[in-house]
Amino acid sequence: MRHTRPVRRAALTAVLTLGSAALAAGPAGAVTGPASPASETTHAYTAQVTVGPHDRGCSGVLVDREWLLTAASCFADNPAADLTVPAGKPARKTTATIGRTDLTSTSAGAVREVVELVPRTDRDVVLARLSRPVTNVTPIALATAAPAAGEELKFAGYGRSATEWAPLNLHTGTFSVDATTATTATVTGKDGVAACRGDAGGPMVRVTDGTHRLAALSSQSHQGGCYGVDETVTGTGGVAARVDDLASWVNDRIGAPRITDFNCDGVEDTAIADPAAAVGGDAGAGVVRIVHGGGKGTAEINQDLDWVPGGSEAGDWFGEAVDTVDYDQDGCTDLVVGIPSEDLGGAKDTGMVDILHGAPGGLGTGAKKATHYEQGTGTGSMAASSAEAGDRTGQTLAAGVSAAGEPFVVIGAPGEGLDGAAKAGSVFYVHGTTNIAFHQDSTGVPGGVEANDGFGGAVAADANYIAVGAPGEAIGSDADAGNVAVLDHTLNAEGRPTPRFGLDQDLDTVAGGAEPGDEFGKALALAPYRPSGAATAEESILAVGTPGEGLTIDGANQAETGAVLTFRITATGTYSGLSWYESGTPTDDVVGTSEAGDRFGSTVTAVNTAPRAVSTTETMKLAVGIPHEAIGSTARAGAILSFSLLGTPGAHDRWLEAGDGDGIPGTPGAGQYLGKSLHFTGSHLYVGMPYGPGSGAVHALPLSNVTAGGAVAAVTTHQPGQGGLPAVGARFGYAVR
Repeated sequence: MRHTRPVRRAALTAVLTLGSAALAAGPAGAVTGPASPASETTHAYTAQVTVGPHDRGCSGVLVDREWLLTAASCFADNPAADLTVPAGKPARKTTATIGRTDLTSTSAGAVREVVELVPRTDRDVVLARLSRPVTNVTPIALATAAPAAGEELKFAGYGRSATEWAPLNLHTGTFSVDATTATTATVTGKDGVAACRGDAGGPMVRVTDGTHRLAALSSQSHQGGCYGVDETVTGTGGVAARVDDLASWVNDRIGAPRITDFNCDGVEDTAIADPAAAVGGDAGAGVVRIVHGGGKGTAEINQDLDWVPGGSEAGDWFGEAVDTVDYDQDGCTDLVVGIPSEDLGGAKDTGMVDILHGAPGGLGTGAKKATHYEQGTGTGSMAASSAEAGDRTGQTLAAGVSAAGEPFVVIGAPGEGLDGAAKAGSVFYVHGTTNIAFHQDSTGVPGGVEANDGFGGAVAADANYIAVGAPGEAIGSDADAGNVAVLDHTLNAEGRPTPRFGLDQDLDTVAGGAEPGDEFGKALALAPYRPSGAATAEESILAVGTPGEGLTIDGANQAETGAVLTFRITATGTYSGLSWYESGTPTDDVVGTSEAGDRFGSTVTAVNTAPRAVSTTETMKLAVGIPHEAIGSTARAGAILSFSLLGTPGAHDRWLEAGDGDGIPGTPGAGQYLGKSLHFTGSHLYVGMPYGPGSGAVHALPLSNVTAGGAVAAVTTHQPGQGGLPAVGARFGYAVR
């Protein structure tokens, strides 16, 4: 019988499987409709969700290659009473099987861990992020109109069937819509079909001319005819949670850049390096301070902790370089720490790198605490290399996840000697359980191994490409002119990233000209770019700092004024020049004044704040450090210029200095070198001030503060002695992530 009005909650049961015995015979099965054959792919977007060691079974639906929609009740402690679900990593290990109509098959679909939950508070719905993308199943799009009374929706799920407690095939059926509220729809199964335990979160789909659109998720049901339900229960009605009005919420969440979240609670954390800080009386041993978001306290990471490799020693400068990535793909951000001044075996400044693993209790509290890299140990090229004085392994770092979903770390060792050439430089590419080195004598890498090239003196990477700077490279007879190598994440026959091209200023396709001391490639930044007409951000924009560039201003050459060049890198690995950035001159409309010794471009940082959307001047941002800028008569006070990576530089620029009202407090101070520490996230520009005032500070500026014409919003400041941070420091803010 069709229900014509909403059914009382007390008369319904959440359709999720509870209790370990419920899944003891195998994975949860499906609705009381017919089993789908293994060859059926119509509902491949449907997922089976298993919580804990078979504590609960639910269904779900792939709405993005990294995200499912499913029922919040699947994760609530007591779903009959309260659907509240904490954001962040699920409390129990959760596994999703997607795209397998027959759960015994391994020839199609994928199995992924659910590593993050983003719950709704107004209905039985949660977004669930997967540990890796699913690339062989097409996600379903959301419907754009509410379910209408009398409309038929196709349902699929992995809950019980009419005859089996835990079937091994997807089951489907048809439901008719009875009525709709703002967040739910009451439905009735046709031809005796009902949703059963294990079907919570399963898709209810509108099919129009063969096109499937997700309208709702199964939530509660009378469960008439389901295996194990009293035979006197015959109702096939239920309640579904609407999702047709959630496209904006879903797109905003899945389209946002990943946040730093060491304790995996869904709230952004911050890592702030103070490599000159003393530890146990050892000056310059170095620490990294963690500020947990949501007021959850602070932590200090140093090498005297029993779970951190090595030991604190004077001059180690632990944290001189830092970056972040969820390297083990468990939903908790991991901290990558470079210690390039670490002495090993009596050799000074050989350097090493640690990946410190996040966990619900914070860094170092999980079963896996640290992964260590130093030359002469471990596996791959690291094991085959020798730790030598001056290698400075870990002086530069870049970490991220490739477009294929593979986490990686790029480690620069610019002091590495090769074939008798001192400080030629090398780079290690770390992925999975291995690593491999490449340098300027590797196949396809531009240039050649020479003394003092400093290959790896700057590194940058995004999902598409890797850029490596050799700022000491001589171009012709021009010493320290510099060059850049660009590679992609595809491994070649040697197991190395595939070189794509090289850049230097003697190329016709690169602006300017190679000159001694330009240091082209001294600073690098990469951001993924989605042009109009492209389905994904499969291209990138590369920013290259050349702080030693001399410019002619008012007819006179001004040494070390500095510049930044940007390049568009296509999906096929070709490039074209985009823009030339510099401080203001009489011939442009960029704010500021180019002067000798400014060293504009000493640091660069870039971000795409909406990497899933078509890129715009608003979403593609660049910030450039000018640490030697004199403010009035105050020498080396420093400044920052922000731009868009798209459009003309002067149309989208903004000048930032201490005390100018954009959020950096205080007044310009001599030798503060503002702009020496910069990092963009999807929501802020982090500005470190390790050279004062005092022992340093970090200011998190909202993006509106660094956007041309943007309103000035409140700034978050971290500094020793405030917000739970100890009142000690030396170069607090030297690096921040």
